[in-house]
Amino acid sequence: MSSDSTRDKLPPYLPRGLLGNAHVQSLLTSGPLRRRRVQRAASDYLSRSEREVHEADDGTRLLGFRNVAIESGRRNALVILLHGWEGSSESNYLLAAARSLDAAGFDTFRLNFRDHGPSHHLNLELFHSCRLQEVLDVVRNLRRDYTEGPVFLVGFSLGGNFALRVARSAPGAGFALDQVIAVSPVIRPHHVLDALEDGLAIYHAYFVRKWRNSLRTKQALYPEHFRLDEWFRLKKLRSQTDWLVRNMTEFPDLNAYLEGYSVAGDYLADLTTPTLIITAEDDPIIPVTDFHALPRPDALRIELLDKGGHCGFLENWRLESWIEKRLIDELCPLTRN
Repeated sequence: MSSDSTRDKLPPYLPRGLLGNAHVQSLLTSGPLRRRRVQRAASDYLSRSEREVHEADDGTRLLGFRNVAIESGRRNALVILLHGWEGSSESNYLLAAARSLDAAGFDTFRLNFRDHGPSHHLNLELFHSCRLQEVLDVVRNLRRDYTEGPVFLVGFSLGGNFALRVARSAPGAGFALDQVIAVSPVIRPHHVLDALEDGLAIYHAYFVRKWRNSLRTKQALYPEHFRLDEWFRLKKLRSQTDWLVRNMTEFPDLNAYLEGYSVAGDYLADLTTPTLIITAEDDPIIPVTDFHALPRPDALRIELLDKGGHCGFLENWRLESWIEKRLIDELCPLTRN
């Protein structure tokens, strides 16, 4: 491994041909072809993963997987990674990033949100996107217990939204993160729901299918608690979300819920945790205008790339992602190695 001071400068992200298409990027990044390649490349990394269940202050249990980097190149720095909605600790984009960080000498912890990955059995109540406190508690505990060096937080899509909220909340919760990176983060949930309804139908169908499978799993585990036959008759994300908000949460209506996890407006105006947002102007799910409207406190940097789709940034037909190199390029100088 070359030293940080002699590393080559990371070239800009310039996809060619069909890889310049936002839909090609967004669909390939989570698709089965890339999944096979990522899983194969990560086989050794996965064999070294240690399963851990962490308890939040209210007793919520969240599942995660820890990897300690190979000692010879270890940086004594931890990266906590957060996936997107209905993703998991083995989502293509997350696992590929984690494996690359591991190879660069970082310890990694891939955290599953409640009811994501193989974790539906750990808690009775359903996941929803406003459940920040349990994620904040677990990140705080991981930060507290890691005494070897800096701790970084990286989130993708909804995980990027959680990462931004953790970054804002961390000082008030009594802990500090050395750097937060949000890739293609959700900013204003209303706009994401609009994009999923009005955009390419395959995105809407993808999330509906995954959400239905998740709730079938939950209902099978707790049949006396969840009677969701009416929900399963609904076909649209908006009506499905509205039904669950009204029947399964403390929020009075859909608008209150969506605004409950928005980071738009002045939410980030007082941010003090060093934070970087990386996103693409052609993202078909997160409108670029949401990023233009964000405040710019000193702690926040925003990189708007012309191309990349949603959590894509694939740079060749081997389906390797530039974002993995960008994460390493950003975090390596912040370590002692």
